[in-house]
Amino acid sequence: MKKGIWNAIGAYVMWGIFPIYWKLLDHVAAGEILGYRVVSSFILLSVVISFKREWTAWRQKTINRRTLPIYILTGILLGVNWLVYVWGVNAGHIVETSLGYFINPLISVLFGVIFLHERMRPAQWATIGMAGVAVLYLTIVYGSLPWIALTLATTFSLYGLLKKTAPLGALYGLTMETAVLFIPSLAYLLILQVQGSGSFEFSGSLMNILLVGSGLVTTLPLLMFARAARSIPLWMVGLLQYIAPTMQFLIGVLLYREPFSVERAIGFGIIWAALIVFWLEGFIWRKKPSLQTIN
Repeated sequence: MKKGIWNAIGAYVMWGIFPIYWKLLDHVAAGEILGYRVVSSFILLSVVISFKREWTAWRQKTINRRTLPIYILTGILLGVNWLVYVWGVNAGHIVETSLGYFINPLISVLFGVIFLHERMRPAQWATIGMAGVAVLYLTIVYGSLPWIALTLATTFSLYGLLKKTAPLGALYGLTMETAVLFIPSLAYLLILQVQGSGSFEFSGSLMNILLVGSGLVTTLPLLMFARAARSIPLWMVGLLQYIAPTMQFLIGVLLYREPFSVERAIGFGIIWAALIVFWLEGFIWRKKPSLQTIN
């Protein structure tokens, strides 16, 4: 279990410092970064499967009518999430991207009710309402929806919902998801290079290393997280997940000096209060089995 905890912490810390990595590539278009992220991730995962000599097993488990449609959808959702996140970071919206991942667990619970017919307790409904109030407040204050945060929260929640019933493990699943996006991503990158507008330089520059290395920084925390999720309790995963958006928020405010006005602080404060209530209620519920039998 201790190894699982360290894997989870490692994954969330890596995700927490992601903004620094992508900021080093802020002169590269988000679509191009996504292309390199997908292509290099798929190549890296392919090397792992080749090393383990599991291509036959991978094909048998993925290329069928039941599995393929699920992973086409999860691949698209993952691609949209990655694209919006990178664009948000490099456009100076790190704080708003962190808001998306603070909201994410509340959206996931709501999707559980809508799509899986799960039941929510009154306190959980209250936290969803608080999140809605926060989003409405931020929309009124700034005159527009916090679309970056909502897109990140929604796509990742839908991704998690589909993965909950998906048949493949972490390695096979992520390989399939990147395989779905591999051909269009590779074609896009080749077109950019042929047109002379691509960012890859054939001189061994730091930018080349960062673009190619995007696959490693993408797949490593995902695989670490998958190992952690199998060996530690779900409540611990839920508690540790706030390492990443907290680090992203602090990086945005303290390192990159993104504006954090009183109005924005109020909106974030409502979200944070909702999360505190959400996890305290869950903790109390787990400690009182008698309450569970009543409902």
